[in-house]
Amino acid sequence: MNQAEILVSGATGRTGGAAIDELLRMGKRVRAYVRSDDDRAAALRERGVDIAIGDFTDIDAIRAAMEGIRSAYFLYPLASGIIEGAAYFAQAAKETGVQAIVNMSQISARRESRSHLAQDHWISERVFDWSGVPTTHLRPTFFADWLVYPHFAKEILATGKIDFPFENGRHAPISSDDQGRVIAHLLANPAGHEGRIYSLHGPVEMNHTEIAAAMSEALGIEIRYAPTSIEAFKDKMEQQYRFPAALVQHLVEVAQDYRDGVFAGVNDVVEQVTGTPALSVQAFIKKNRDAYEL
Repeated sequence: MNQAEILVSGATGRTGGAAIDELLRMGKRVRAYVRSDDDRAAALRERGVDIAIGDFTDIDAIRAAMEGIRSAYFLYPLASGIIEGAAYFAQAAKETGVQAIVNMSQISARRESRSHLAQDHWISERVFDWSGVPTTHLRPTFFADWLVYPHFAKEILATGKIDFPFENGRHAPISSDDQGRVIAHLLANPAGHEGRIYSLHGPVEMNHTEIAAAMSEALGIEIRYAPTSIEAFKDKMEQQYRFPAALVQHLVEVAQDYRDGVFAGVNDVVEQVTGTPALSVQAFIKKNRDAYEL
């Protein structure tokens, strides 16, 4: 391994990949923690990124990946096992003298959450806090990227409508690229952010009727919001998309949270941390319009 000082997990995903892009632009030496040495890992290696192989069930692999590391990004997928993964990550960080962790949580993370995964995210935050390794927790609202995920984009393009079960709830969509920039700057310069919990929002709070209008403007096609029931949404996640049971349970409870205003709000954390404002929905869709050229 090289003399990397920053470890990024989830390096082949959206936020991890965006964080690596920004760190390399900043001239930082980066190590990526990936599950397999595949083509995506090879592409990172070609860009000068050190590669460490392993997952969050192997504390020895995590510890080896953290040798020489000053700051580390923890990203666990929306799946069961995050509490154990956080404990392994925190212990490995303590053993290797890591000075700062950036933890990707979620805005619905709280003790009283009815989503098991959201509650587990809250417990994982506490695990990092108990570890004594200075940790910054990020709690993003809904990603703007939801609007361009292949299965959703294909359906929106085919039907001309967004049929999420969110009624007239509101949020300020934030892109994974903007989150990646925040992650990179916190990893590169953690001083002053230790122990903080940052909610991450885009620049404009919108309901889905307004989001559909913004997408229509950006794409030059008509898209409308056709709200569905939570039960119908649950059936689609189970039967059409075949999502795992833990993820379905989470999304169902998140839909109610959204209706109740848990995802609402707006702030300028992205600009305060990175110096550059977050993307609007229109700008994000224009940047990713190839998702609608299926």
